[in-house]
Amino acid sequence: MALRMWASSTANALRISCASKTPAFALSRCFSSGTQLISFPLPIIIFCKLMVLDGLKYASSHEWVKHEGSVATVGITDHAQDHLGEVVFVELPETGASVKQGGGFGVVESVKATSDVNSPISGEVIEVNSKLTQTPGLVNSSPYEEGWLIKVKPSSPSDLESLMDPQAYTKFCEEENAAH
Repeated sequence: MALRMWASSTANALRISCASKTPAFALSRCFSSGTQLISFPLPIIIFCKLMVLDGLKYASSHEWVKHEGSVATVGITDHAQDHLGEVVFVELPETGASVKQGGGFGVVESVKATSDVNSPISGEVIEVNSKLTQTPGLVNSSPYEEGWLIKVKPSSPSDLESLMDPQAYTKFCEEENAAH
């Protein structure tokens, strides 16, 4: 886990991002011995990977939704949290608020930027992830599990049909990364 966090931080610092599972680069360790610099290969391969889960739908604004029965759980994708960097604050709506597909419902603030969060579906907020008040970093460490943002009672389940499946979202991210 520590290596993944280091690799992610290093990739962010070097502005490396890709959606494939191919190595982006390898680093060698260098040690200084007095005045002589000793370099030997101890490769640390950093794989650029995009965690996209089956069973979810994805918006082009990088939010995900998991629809189970009459409840839809919403969060930001691994891709989004990776680009944001370390999340330090999350602002979410109150329970009972209405959200509209494509409309903003909250804010995620990181050490790099502040970003609005859009709802991938329309409906009524029935629960917010109160853990994020004290531990906003859950958005980084567990974007699809503990880092979810809101739970919604969908008013228009057909909204899900306009969202991307995992394969389409992966392709979307690869194309977006190639354009940058």
